[in-house]
Amino acid sequence: MQIILLEKVVNLGNLGDVVRVKDGYARNFLIPGRHAKRATANAIKEFEAKRAELEKAAAEKLAASQAIGEKLAGTTIKLTQKAGVDGRLFGSVTNHDIAEELTKVGFAVTKAQIRMPTGPIKLVGDSAVSVALHTDVVVEITVSVYGETA
Repeated sequence: MQIILLEKVVNLGNLGDVVRVKDGYARNFLIPGRHAKRATANAIKEFEAKRAELEKAAAEKLAASQAIGEKLAGTTIKLTQKAGVDGRLFGSVTNHDIAEELTKVGFAVTKAQIRMPTGPIKLVGDSAVSVALHTDVVVEITVSVYGETA
């Protein structure tokens, strides 16, 4: 299916690109999420008329993400979990826990924006975690996990 991208999509293209994707990806993800539109002749004309407006909105979104990213960069959050004497946690620290803690600190972050390259944290100590605020803005933070004995 041919679609027009209404915003930048990772591994697909930038705003305004006409790309070919599988029908299910377009119907189930891109079009309902307002990331794209079917590439019909009328849709292309409409897009060209609104192009400047969409580019301005995308630039504002990027600028806002960069501003938040500058404040968030290098932040250390502290979490306490129950742990055994060997430093292993009973359970784990997930992206949900990290997003919740960042929200308490004052950053509006969803769990989908938290990137944990090695999976959930299962040991006491410091771990590096990425926060993807925008497709072009990825910030590293440190998560310090402290153990409390039961």
